[in-house]
Amino acid sequence: MKKVIKVLALVLALSMVVAFAACGGNTEETTAANGETTTTAGELKEVKVGFIFLHDENSTYDKNFIDAAKAACDELGIAYAQKTQIPESNDCYDAAVELIEVDGCNVIFADSFGHESFLIDAAKKYTDVEFCHATGTQAHTAGLKNFHNAFASIYEGRFLAGVAAGMKLNEMIADGKITADKAKMGYVGAFTFAEVISGYTSFYLGAKSVCPTVTMDVKFTGSWYDEQLEKEAAQALINGGCVLISQHADSMGAPTACETAGVPNVSYNGSTIAACPNTFIVSSRINWTPYFKYMIECVQKGEEIAVDWTGTIDTGSVVLTDVNTAVAAEGTVAKLEEVKGKLLDGSIKVFDTSTFTVEGEAVTSYLADVDTDEAFTGDTEAIADGAFNESKFRAAPYFDLRIDGITLLDEKY
Repeated sequence: MKKVIKVLALVLALSMVVAFAACGGNTEETTAANGETTTTAGELKEVKVGFIFLHDENSTYDKNFIDAAKAACDELGIAYAQKTQIPESNDCYDAAVELIEVDGCNVIFADSFGHESFLIDAAKKYTDVEFCHATGTQAHTAGLKNFHNAFASIYEGRFLAGVAAGMKLNEMIADGKITADKAKMGYVGAFTFAEVISGYTSFYLGAKSVCPTVTMDVKFTGSWYDEQLEKEAAQALINGGCVLISQHADSMGAPTACETAGVPNVSYNGSTIAACPNTFIVSSRINWTPYFKYMIECVQKGEEIAVDWTGTIDTGSVVLTDVNTAVAAEGTVAKLEEVKGKLLDGSIKVFDTSTFTVEGEAVTSYLADVDTDEAFTGDTEAIADGAFNESKFRAAPYFDLRIDGITLLDEKY
């Protein structure tokens, strides 16, 4: 009888161990062959993220990142620290070092293109820290396991915003405010970089898809954030006959110039309806919360972060603000939903080569500068299946074709 009781007790004990392990309750540290400490399934690594921002919340660009960082970290219960007003200089490296050594961060994220080389230097020194960077181009060639780039297919969001702009132009034509040949838009850009070219081209193609007579002038400021220069650029475009303005620059300069002049405006990185109720139509932006959550959860679980991560409409990374129906053309909301559905199912491609020409010729082949070098040498065939394949070979944009219908009034690098 005692034997039976002992056997039953042993069976019960074993079953409890199995059940406990199945629930993920049995976690302990182990040492791998390379000497690194790992954890068994069910235990999450502690994460603290350090964010490096080019400007502060006064910049629509940086505010978009700052809001996303807070949302992601609050949702996941993660501690974080941030540095604002960090220029594209060795200050970025110093900020990363301070976030690691003083604040105890084991994940570093920087938000500006020019931060990349300094972040790479930090990644080489702090090999046990993960470094993630927005808009960068070098992760896929740097050969560092702890350095990663991320972006989103924002050209799809800009295309949708362009559709809203084109519908507004059509309304202005129908109302007799302009003639079809005067449907000229203006665009305020920061620099003559692929990211900006990809953005203004997709915006233009969206407008052209509904208003075939549209043309566009572009002025560059040579700065990501300069309210006065952006305001002056917008005013110069308006003075030059542009009847609708959009932008890839980070201040309220262009939107406020439009509100003063009574010119419709499509902004970027957030709604400007509070300051510009009479001219704001819609805004596209990248929602960085999905990436921040992905980045954090990868580190928590000990999983690799993608070298190049591209967010999409489907991941919730490419979004539009609410349409200002007081300014937008009638039917804009329904049209945007229709086009969004076609982008999702692939029946519309933003850079469909049948929709544009370069110097009057169709584009059937193009070597894009994907593996960026100082000479910007083309190295990757980007045309396939009748479209320029943006964000396929790396996350950051590489579309830099200068298509017909768009006039660059100046250039800034």
